[in-house]
Amino acid sequence: MPAIYTLRHTIVEAEIDQQGHVNNVEYVKWMQQAAVEHSTAQGWPPQRYERIGSVWVVRSHTIEYLQPAFLGQSIEVETWVVDFRKIQSRRKYKIVRPSDAALLATAETNWAFIGLEHHVPRRVPQELIDSFEVVDEA
Repeated sequence: MPAIYTLRHTIVEAEIDQQGHVNNVEYVKWMQQAAVEHSTAQGWPPQRYERIGSVWVVRSHTIEYLQPAFLGQSIEVETWVVDFRKIQSRRKYKIVRPSDAALLATAETNWAFIGLEHHVPRRVPQELIDSFEVVDEA
């Protein structure tokens, strides 16, 4: 199971903004997709979270945009978990364009684990923590 998960994607027309490059909102969508796919690869698809009555929600995103991306380019979104705390987890991202090894963006999401019924924080189960390899921030 991958400690660092890579989402591969080719940029489509719907992701391009008025300036002719990828709209900033698309980066957040890619981050979300990469996180869900990574969790699924670790044995935690959305249905498993539903069965235990809990879900991850975003507390904050931090993104530093470094270079633009354009229609038809292939990108890779790498993501990994850097820590688990009582009711939270931080996940980092690196978005690159493999054709020239350009680093397009770096990002971090702080996730909170909540119960679906009352929408209040819940302790992250040890079984969930044990399913992921935490990667050192460095």
